[in-house]
Amino acid sequence: MDVLNSKQQISSYIIHSQEEEIKRIALELHEGVGQNLYSILTGLQFIESGAKEPHMKSYVREMSQLIEKTIQEIRLLSVELHPPTLTTLGLLPAMKSYIKLYTSTFGILVDLDSTGEEKWISEKNRITVFRVCQEALANIAKYADTSNVKMNFIWSEQELKISIYDFGRGFQQDENNFINPSSGIAAMRERMLLTGGQCTISSKIGEGTSIVLALPLVNRD
Repeated sequence: MDVLNSKQQISSYIIHSQEEEIKRIALELHEGVGQNLYSILTGLQFIESGAKEPHMKSYVREMSQLIEKTIQEIRLLSVELHPPTLTTLGLLPAMKSYIKLYTSTFGILVDLDSTGEEKWISEKNRITVFRVCQEALANIAKYADTSNVKMNFIWSEQELKISIYDFGRGFQQDENNFINPSSGIAAMRERMLLTGGQCTISSKIGEGTSIVLALPLVNRD
């Protein structure tokens, strides 16, 4: 039992360190690189306004449009790495914000429904559950061959239960998928175990895949 607890503590420390680094990179992308590109864009727009030759004016406009597109891509990447709403507003608003980005990127509609009163979740567990949902949605985009996903948040006093169903092609459940450390499924389960929760996955070929996350809720008083 001591060895298991030690392994879990090490895993928790590694994941926490990774999340802190991801948060730093996301902030640097948005506040550093993004702001620098915006300054370049402003300069290009100023040059365009003073350019007299049509070909030069057209060239600078094209460069401005390219910079604008790059700024947008960096902002989207920053949000994907670490949504600011995850810290400021909580898990559910962050998930709603991410789903908009997910749908615009992959063309997969996610029907998100929440039942019950939203409860407080520690920042550590918020990040963990968000990452597991993010991994689940990424796997759906890669493998499920579907255009619709159903996601339910069910809040009770003791537990948050999240179900994700993809209506997709499904897969043959192989024990190796669940124990292989490099498997996304194994990583999802490991993350949920570190919160004291569970991740249950069931799938049948041709009938889609169901993922159910269970997170125990604690009173912060």
